[in-house]
Amino acid sequence: MMEVMEKHGVKGTVALNSDVCRRYPRIIEGGKQLGWEWMGHGNNNSTLINRQSEDEERELIKNVVDIIKASTGAQPRGWLSPALSESHRTLDILAENGIQYVGNWVNDEQPYPMRVKSGSMISMPYSIEMNDIPVFLDQGQAPETFGRMIRDQFDVLYEDGAKTGRVMSICLHPFLIGHPHRSKYFDQALAHIRSRQEVWVTTGGEINDWYRKSYLNT
Repeated sequence: MMEVMEKHGVKGTVALNSDVCRRYPRIIEGGKQLGWEWMGHGNNNSTLINRQSEDEERELIKNVVDIIKASTGAQPRGWLSPALSESHRTLDILAENGIQYVGNWVNDEQPYPMRVKSGSMISMPYSIEMNDIPVFLDQGQAPETFGRMIRDQFDVLYEDGAKTGRVMSICLHPFLIGHPHRSKYFDQALAHIRSRQEVWVTTGGEINDWYRKSYLNT
């Protein structure tokens, strides 16, 4: 997956579990060499962010942010919860820990501000449609179909972007898209995207910075 993305000049925004920092440091080093962005995910995918007391949730999120910062050398500014899970207080706790944008709310193709008790928070577009887990594991679609879905999604949003910008996220998991028979069509989809002009291929953090500067003056 890294090789295909590097080929097309695409940097990943990694939803990173803190357990990965402890157990697979070579992945962290590989992503750092490619200039990828690290955003918080959780400690692991088995611990959802909606089953804790307030103190437990606050400790969990703080530990994840602190471990990622120590491992990658950068404060994570984005967050995507395991299975998009949240409690009613999650956004406030994330803001307390320096998180500026969250991908849990999959309801728009444009960023928008969210209310938090302190600081500020942006909802960043994420997708459960352009996502290899539901496509391959739930729907049983062929890799060629997923490649076509990515191209079709891009084509429509590209035309929409003539009036006002759109964010298209392609949500991937290495254990699925990294297999050669799937990466072939991912490669073709990225080539299609990169063949068009006036497309900003970027990271969640850079979108966050642009949106804040352009609309929030922060």
